[in-house]
Amino acid sequence: MMLEAGLILSRFVHYVAVSALFGIALFPLYSSPVELSGRLTSWRGRVLLTVAIVCLLTGILWLAFTTANMSGDLRAAIDTTTLLTVMQATGFGHLWILRLVLAAVAVAVAAASLGSEIYRNDIVLLLVAGALLATLAGTGHTQSEEGVRALIHAVADASHLLAAGAWLGGLIMLGFVLNTSLPRIDVILRRFSSMGYVAVAALLATGLVNTWFLVGSVSRLTTTAYGQLLILKLCLFIAMLILAAANRFWLVPILINHDRDSSLSIMRLRRNVLGEQVLGALVLLIVSILGTIEPAISQ
Repeated sequence: MMLEAGLILSRFVHYVAVSALFGIALFPLYSSPVELSGRLTSWRGRVLLTVAIVCLLTGILWLAFTTANMSGDLRAAIDTTTLLTVMQATGFGHLWILRLVLAAVAVAVAAASLGSEIYRNDIVLLLVAGALLATLAGTGHTQSEEGVRALIHAVADASHLLAAGAWLGGLIMLGFVLNTSLPRIDVILRRFSSMGYVAVAALLATGLVNTWFLVGSVSRLTTTAYGQLLILKLCLFIAMLILAAANRFWLVPILINHDRDSSLSIMRLRRNVLGEQVLGALVLLIVSILGTIEPAISQ
C-alpha cells in the first residue's frame, strides 16, 4: 500500500510540475509579452525555476518508487544496483534517463533565464518542457500496444498531455495576471480564451482516441474501476468547461465593454480561475491513479 501511495504521489506532483512548466513557458507566446509587466516577468522566472526543480526531483522519486514496485521492496528505491538495473535493462528505464536529462536541462535554462528579458531562452525552455510532457505518453498504457496502434495511441496521448499542460499551466499565469494591475488585461484574457478553444478541442479528440484504446466499450466504463475513474475525470473536465465558459461569455465581455461592474467581474474571474485550477489538479490526481491500474479493456 505504501509503495503504491508513494508512486501515485510522485506521479501526481510530477504531472502538476511538468504541466505547469509547459503552460507557463507557453503563456507569453500567445498572450504577447508586451502586455506583461516587469513584476510578472520576475515572478514567472522564479516559478519556472521552481517547477523545473520539482520536475527533476519528482522524476527521481517516480523512478525510485517504480523500481520499488517492480521488486516489491521499498528498500529497492534507494538500492543503487537495482536502480541501475531498471535504468539499463528496461524500456521505462531508458526513457527515464532521457527524461531526467531533459529535466536537468530545464533547470539549467530556467536558472539562466532569471532576470533576463522574457523572450530569452523561452523557446528552448518551451521545447524542453514540451518534450518532458510528451514523453510521459511512453510511461503509461501505450506500451501495451504494438505497431501502428502503438504509434497512434502514443501520438494521441502526447497530444492530450500537451493540450492539458497548455490549459492548466496557463491557468497559473492567468491567476497571477488577475491579481496585478496590468493594463489591457482584457487582451490577455481574450488570447487565453482563444488558446483554450484549441486546447479543449484537442483534449476532446485525443480523449476519445485514448478511451477507445483503453476502455473499448461503454459497458466497461461503468463496470470497471478504471472506467469509473474515467467518468469521474470527465465530470471534473465538464465542470472546468462550465467555469471557463462563464469566464469567456459572461465576465470577460464585461471587462471588454468597461462595464461599471468590472471590478466585481475581476473578483469573480479570480474565483473561477482558482476553481479551474483545483479541478485541474484533481484531474491530474485521477490520471496519476489511472496509470497504476489495469485499463478497462484488459479487465
